[in-house]
Amino acid sequence: MPFADLTHPALSTYRSAVETPGDFADFWDRTLAEARALATGITLTPVAGGLAVAGSLVTAYDVSFPGFGGHPVKGWLVIPARRDGPLPLVVQYVGYGGGRGFAHEGLHWAAAGYASFRMDTRGQGGLWNRGDTADPVGSEASVPGFMTRGILDPDSYYYRRLFTDAVRAIDALAALDLIDPARIATTGASQGGGIALAAAGLDARVTAVMPDVPYLCDFPRAVRVATRDPYLEILRYLGIHRDQTAQVFDTLRYFDGVCMARQTRAPALFSVALMDTICPPSTVYAAFNAYAGADKAIHDYEFNDHEGGGPHHVALQLDWLSQRFL
Repeated sequence: MPFADLTHPALSTYRSAVETPGDFADFWDRTLAEARALATGITLTPVAGGLAVAGSLVTAYDVSFPGFGGHPVKGWLVIPARRDGPLPLVVQYVGYGGGRGFAHEGLHWAAAGYASFRMDTRGQGGLWNRGDTADPVGSEASVPGFMTRGILDPDSYYYRRLFTDAVRAIDALAALDLIDPARIATTGASQGGGIALAAAGLDARVTAVMPDVPYLCDFPRAVRVATRDPYLEILRYLGIHRDQTAQVFDTLRYFDGVCMARQTRAPALFSVALMDTICPPSTVYAAFNAYAGADKAIHDYEFNDHEGGGPHHVALQLDWLSQRFL
């Protein structure tokens, strides 16, 4: 079904009205400093089974590292079985409701010569792919899902914990001898794209970012324009908590992909689906148009919904990143 959001040329010039909070940098500096003070280190356990047989082209590890609050966060690290020196790293974040899945999924980055890390998503992983990481922090009243958990205060909001996990993953992986800390990319689709953008905005070690149909961008417009969940969780919450609208949107500014985009100049490759009913294209363009880096590109998928470019776009990512990292 055609989707009535902005179209070109309006998309190319659309600017979000979201203002970056004055204490944005202080908030995130404090958040990350608190997390880094609690715990350090990473545990890598070789994955047994099919990926460990003689002649396998990749080596896989079950990873655990300390995230927000020192809470253990899981992930899969997959590397080429043969390597010469430290490897460029691609950190992948997962879409809404999904978890890290299984080690044998998504081997294309390792096959292309990268170290590939897929981070689990705390508390998620029960909707479309399995997760193995708990979120031990509770919250006040919220709509089922994750979008409104702790939404009345930036300190308690769910995505403060998840974005911190994303940066702590980079902390842990960049310290490994097998990783080249000068070549770190973040990527992901939907929620994963929003997290990838946040990680790049919060950590200057990220030297390339590939947000694919990114979620968590331009919240005020998204909540009013999207026609499918999960943005509608916020809409339903505000339909009950009518007096909290200003407070909710003030919290969300600290996590908005538009504000994150203003913080980084790493080369960036975005994608957008112009019939996307989950992440309206204007919200993706809001982040792209706000992006501070000069080396940026966006690929439109004119007749696609939230599936975006799928494997077609993965091929573009592989080519784009090879020009910068290999």
